[in-house]
Amino acid sequence: MRHLSLLLAAASLAACSPQHGGEAAPTLKETQAVTQPSTQTPLIPRTVLFGNPSRMSGQVSPDGRWLGWIAPREGVLNVFLAPVDAPDQAQPLTDDRNRGVRSFAFAHDGRHLLYPQDTGGDENFRIHAVDLESGTDRVLTAEGARAGIAGLSQRHPGTVVVSINDRDPQFMDLVAIDLTSGEASRIIDNDRFAGFVIDDDFQPRLAMAQTADGGFEVFTRDGQDWQLLRQIGQEDAMTTAPLGYDHSGQTLYLLDSSGRDTAALFAIDGDDAGAEPRLLFEHPRADVGEILAHPATGKVQAVAANYLRTEWTVLDEAIQPDLDFLRTQLPEGEIHVASRSLDDRWWIVALTAADAGSRWYRYDRNERALAFWFDSRPELAQYNLAGMQALEIPARDGLRLVSYLTLPPAGVDAADNADNAGHADSIARPGEPVPLVLLVHGGPWARDAYGYNPQHQWLANRGYAVLSVNFRGSTGFGKGFVNAGDLEWGRKMHDDLIDAVQWAIDQGITRADQVAIMGGSYGGYATLAGLTFTPDTFACGVDIVGPSNLITLLDSIPAYWAPMRATFHSRMGNPETEEGRRLLEERSPINHVEKINKPLLIAQGANDPRVVQAESDQIVAAMAAREIPVTYVLYPDEGHGFVRPANRLSFQAVTEAFLGRCLGGRIEPIGDAFDGATLQVPHGADFLPGLTEALPALDDTASGA
Repeated sequence: MRHLSLLLAAASLAACSPQHGGEAAPTLKETQAVTQPSTQTPLIPRTVLFGNPSRMSGQVSPDGRWLGWIAPREGVLNVFLAPVDAPDQAQPLTDDRNRGVRSFAFAHDGRHLLYPQDTGGDENFRIHAVDLESGTDRVLTAEGARAGIAGLSQRHPGTVVVSINDRDPQFMDLVAIDLTSGEASRIIDNDRFAGFVIDDDFQPRLAMAQTADGGFEVFTRDGQDWQLLRQIGQEDAMTTAPLGYDHSGQTLYLLDSSGRDTAALFAIDGDDAGAEPRLLFEHPRADVGEILAHPATGKVQAVAANYLRTEWTVLDEAIQPDLDFLRTQLPEGEIHVASRSLDDRWWIVALTAADAGSRWYRYDRNERALAFWFDSRPELAQYNLAGMQALEIPARDGLRLVSYLTLPPAGVDAADNADNAGHADSIARPGEPVPLVLLVHGGPWARDAYGYNPQHQWLANRGYAVLSVNFRGSTGFGKGFVNAGDLEWGRKMHDDLIDAVQWAIDQGITRADQVAIMGGSYGGYATLAGLTFTPDTFACGVDIVGPSNLITLLDSIPAYWAPMRATFHSRMGNPETEEGRRLLEERSPINHVEKINKPLLIAQGANDPRVVQAESDQIVAAMAAREIPVTYVLYPDEGHGFVRPANRLSFQAVTEAFLGRCLGGRIEPIGDAFDGATLQVPHGADFLPGLTEALPALDDTASGA
């Protein structure tokens, strides 16, 4: 069952006081900044926070025979396998030597495992099928096309349905592939729809097409034709969607915000998808965010909503004792049932908490026995991690902004920097103001949430407060909140971030001259907006794959986003109208470059299909033409974010040095952080002392594929 969603400094660095008593700032090769007392909490190495996890993504196979997980094999993430009753008898199954495997699924035939892989971050994923016995790895889909797993079924255990745009790059067709022979057969050639809902017999039952105003229409299958079933207006389009059918094909589950603010869970029974739905669950402040369905029947048994924290509500009393047992046996944290065997004996349970990595457990439901399986990052146990506070911050117009604050572990003016959920008047504060990093999420149609966040832990350990804000336009808080972000890029969406910074200053958490802004994708845009639209608010900024020109961003979106173009136009601005184009030009940081007067670090993946390299190239060129300093970091083998561990670690090292130079936080020595990375610095390497000298240490043999 799937929710239809959109896929979706100026003078010099010396302008930021390095706070080293007038002495020259340390270079990248030198030790940490000397402003910190020796009694401070030890530095957590970047490799512990951002290197490969020891294990992740545990699953149990549908037949209950196998455990699967992702772990490093010769430094690259791959899938490992072990019998369900002998988890220590691990054997590697896949043998990726480059980017690593980051997700997988067991087929229902008990013989195959499936995983997607792209090339250099281009997001043209190909689906691989691996034989569980022999380890033979076969690629099922064509090179140069984007494919995804659209359906697996116990009724057709030897088949996978993929969505793929190999025929027309704008539209995803549905193709059934036999896992033994590799033979493919077309289910539907798509020339109009943004997505489909299929049943367990792999029959397309519903289709969705976007309307010109940014809403969408739902169609039902009538033979080989499609009949209009329902129209969803733009105001409900982000919070309404069919989720899928149960395994009998007789119950359709859907989210719906019509006539209410939050997305509630409904069911429609019988063959008539247009029948009156029955309400199963609604939350007054948050959208339905997760569902837990029976593995054999597909019946929804529990549902979660997340306002400040995740809250589970049981709909099927049969599993109430199980969830109660898990809650009593597990430490404090968010519980997620990640996988279940078809006979429902074996559950794989993940527990996340802000001050610990993810911990995974095997739950034998028959015996009511819970066994610890693995910790994703066991090395974290030897360090003092910071708690995360969930709170609401008021925006200037009265909106409540759900936000997450992490403070440095030492010097907090409270009993503990413990996990806290509540209003601003109940928060823990530092003993004295500390530098703050405003960490802005991407999307923007996404959200920040409570839990272990390596960026929060890293920055807090270096001496910074970290604040993540769900600005208007973020999802999960009802349609009113997400729609309040329409046409507000760089306007009210940015005002929310500024209001949150002012709140932190008023609360004594930080000082007005000690705030940096950082983020990726939309968060990168927010960084550029911060340094252009409000140039005196931030001491510096770190932009990761952020768009600088909203016109060229919309002109270069991937072909497979074309069926959803109206969403971008209705929520960002329509470049095909005079008013919309004027708005997009006004809100594009590239058109306000001359206002930048603070240090800026820009990072980009050369193969990014969403925010193409030109978005970073053009603002760097505009700044260089005006002799405004900027440091530009480029990775030729990455896309929309940095996946290869060597690249990720090298970027964190550069960012840490940049923030330390700007805000005076602690800096871990560079060590071997550049080894094996493909890091290039096309512009501004001399703005970070020692960066130029460190670059020759890069591994010239690092793969660019």
